[in-house]
Amino acid sequence: MADASRRGGRRGSIAAAAATAVLLVVGVVALVLGLKGHDGPPAPALSAVGAQTPSSGAAQLSPTPRTTPRASATPQPAPRFGAFLGASQPTRIQIGSIGVTSTSIVPLRLAADGTITVPGTADEVGLYENGPTPGQLGPAVLAAHVDSKQGPGVFYRLGSVKAGDVVTVSRADGRTLTYTVDKVATYPKDAFPTDAVYHGSFTQSEIRLVTCGGPFDKVKHYLDNVVVFGHLTRIA
Repeated sequence: MADASRRGGRRGSIAAAAATAVLLVVGVVALVLGLKGHDGPPAPALSAVGAQTPSSGAAQLSPTPRTTPRASATPQPAPRFGAFLGASQPTRIQIGSIGVTSTSIVPLRLAADGTITVPGTADEVGLYENGPTPGQLGPAVLAAHVDSKQGPGVFYRLGSVKAGDVVTVSRADGRTLTYTVDKVATYPKDAFPTDAVYHGSFTQSEIRLVTCGGPFDKVKHYLDNVVVFGHLTRIA
């Protein structure tokens, strides 16, 4: 955990550097294209409100352009930062409420078409390598296939996760992190919430878990993404 006496002068630069890194992301539509499924995975109770009607096939998304806000005459309070650590790769992820434990964690990169690459198998969990690692400020994004032709994937039951559940992540530096789930939601792939998933506020350590869900299109691709949002509550 970062020493409180060292955070003050470094917080702004850490947050700015982290935010700059993830602003390069351009969507996740192709992240976990549903491989041919069967009965379909569990769906979360909370769905995105006011989302667009999904269309067949994948669409490319880009972040909403940002404008520089005008200076306010009223002094703004300095942001408060939660506990955080330096970078270290995850070695295990555990979601006790759905019986998931995985030590097969692989990097996900930004592809030439603006999407991120996918895990090679349905048993692997991918970490988006241009974003924070679990424990750093900002949202660490981990994704996995929901299923494959061989059956359910590691995130098949991700839609069953509920607010208040915990996600435990072990790191290469020996630290163990506990994240508490804030919400679980389903979004059409052509209305994926890029800012909410990749950008966040960079004032605390957060986690995002992403997989496919919802109905199939004509070629048996899932039309939706299931996203779990959580924040760091314990460092051991």
